Amino acid sequence: VNLKEENIFLVDGAADAAKQEKRFNDFLKDNKIDIQILGIGNNGHIGFNEPGEAFETETHCVDLTERTIEANKRFFASIDDVPKQAYTMGILPIVQAKKVIMIANGKNKADIIKKAFTGPVTPEVPASILQMHPDFTLIADEDALSEI
Repeated sequence: VNLKEENIFLVDGAADAAKQEKRFNDFLKDNKIDIQILGIGNNGHIGFNEPGEAFETETHCVDLTERTIEANKRFFASIDDVPKQAYTMGILPIVQAKKVIMIANGKNKADIIKKAFTGPVTPEVPASILQMHPDFTLIADEDALSEI
């Protein structure tokens, strides 16, 4: 993986949101992702694309659900420090990546892994879209796969 500084593109969360979203979306139109590495949220979100009525296609700012905030509190000194919003790449560039790898572990992921990969493709379980990806790999421990 070529991780030179010029090959890394970040969204500046302190800058104007609309400009950052446009900047990143413009970048993704001209630059396809070779490898997309993801986790999966307990509610099926990928890349903070939370469950909803439609798949969000482009980079956008999302309000994180209470469940997502709770799950991420372990990374912060207190729950009050956990961000309530996040920028996320939309579903479209994720599924357009040449290769997608998802890593999941723990019994707490078993139910959502089952829903995402044996249930219908639906924006109510955003990770389910990966059923349609031509080069998707799930790396998971026995606990995460225990419902399948």
